[in-house]
Amino acid sequence: MLKKLMIGVSTLIAMIVMSGCSTDATVASHNISKAAEMFEIDRRIVFLNGITDKYILSIEGKCSIFDDGTQLEVTCKTNNNQYKKHFLGLSDNVTYFAEQLTSVGVSTFHYRVIFKPQSIIADIDFVGSSDELINNKNTNK
Repeated sequence: MLKKLMIGVSTLIAMIVMSGCSTDATVASHNISKAAEMFEIDRRIVFLNGITDKYILSIEGKCSIFDDGTQLEVTCKTNNNQYKKHFLGLSDNVTYFAEQLTSVGVSTFHYRVIFKPQSIIADIDFVGSSDELINNKNTNK
C-alpha cells in the first residue's frame, strides 16, 4: 500500500515538474497538433515545385500529416469512418506547406491526453476455415 502511494506521489511530482517547464505556446502547440491528429482541424496542404514555382497538388480537409523526410503521408477524414491516405515524395525541388484553415480553442494549462480503449484491445480478423484447423490438429498428433 505504501509502495503504491509513493509511486503515485512520485508520478504526480514528475508531472508537475515537467509541466512547469513548458511555455503556454508549447502546450497550445501540442494540443493543436493532437486535435489535428484526431481529425478535428481543417488544413490545406499545398505541394510546390521549387524550380517552376508551380503548385503540384493541394489537399484540403480534416487531415493528419506525417513527414519522414523523404515522403509525406497525408491521411484525411472524408466521412464518418471513411478516410483517404495520400503518399507524396519529397525532394530537393518539391516542398510543401500546411495551413490551418480555422482557429481552434485549446488549453494552455493542460496537455490533452486521449485514451481509446478500442485501439488498446485489437480487433482480430480470423482468416481461414475450421476444416484447416481440424486437419492440422489431426496431422500434428
